[in-house]
Amino acid sequence: MPTSIVAALQIGSRPEGKAATLEAVLAYEERIKASGAGLVVMPEALLGGYPKGETFGTYLGYRLPEGRKAFQRYYENAIDVPGAETDELAGLAQRTGAHLVIGVIERSGNTLFCTALFFSPEEGLVGKHRKLMPTGTERLIWGQGDGSTLPVLDTPVGKLGAAICWENHMPLLRTAMYAKGVQVWCAPTVDERDVWQASMRHIAHEGRLFLVSACQVQPSPKALGIEVPQWDGERPLIQGNSVIVGPLGEVLAGPLRGEEGLLTAQIDLEELVRARYDFDVVGHYARPDVFSLVVDEREKRTVEFRR
Repeated sequence: MPTSIVAALQIGSRPEGKAATLEAVLAYEERIKASGAGLVVMPEALLGGYPKGETFGTYLGYRLPEGRKAFQRYYENAIDVPGAETDELAGLAQRTGAHLVIGVIERSGNTLFCTALFFSPEEGLVGKHRKLMPTGTERLIWGQGDGSTLPVLDTPVGKLGAAICWENHMPLLRTAMYAKGVQVWCAPTVDERDVWQASMRHIAHEGRLFLVSACQVQPSPKALGIEVPQWDGERPLIQGNSVIVGPLGEVLAGPLRGEEGLLTAQIDLEELVRARYDFDVVGHYARPDVFSLVVDEREKRTVEFRR
């Protein structure tokens, strides 16, 4: 099987909104072409934004009117799937010949989801994964995904799957995705901490797969003109920490910190067979007689009409 180049595009949402962010992504077209990347992974909530430090005017038991207005602004900056933004990204995939995985805030009715979208050069938008478990106060602004959006896509780069930010810490989700045969694990995130590197290396080593994690990078709140409680105004709001890891947990590229950029590495899927020789987590290293997992992939509907 041929080798491929995979990439993490470390970039941040623009304070001017989704149109400016999309323009910044599209500006990387020539660099993506020049890199020869067959896969480009972009950060969590890139289109729509990750509102780090925002309270949305909520306190236990009540919500302030200004918080409702803040949510409305956030909702208006989210995207429809499919929609104008996904058409632009499909064009980018086609022109660069690269598969794209990008984090967005998706509108569905009046509910928002933190979603990873998949694009192919030939077919455009081919899949999406909605974050199953928003973390902490993310649950205030995002709905929960269900088992119907856990795609694994067969591409020339390998079988692609995605887990968003702290979903990567869900052992049963990881097990389900391993069982689906993921070969290149995509991890859009805004987690900039050093411990994230340990998690990414662990997952690559546990699943015996290649892993691409793309993190947002954002300047200091002072530079953005916003106030974040308990924050050193000179420190970056999100410093990035994008990384590419091999199937034995070795870092192939990165981590990239403090700047935007395209991080690349060459991968060879034949390495996965050699890596799984002594550890195939859902194969010869499993004990189904002791442990088993049932995954419900049915779409959950609040209301179902029958005639």
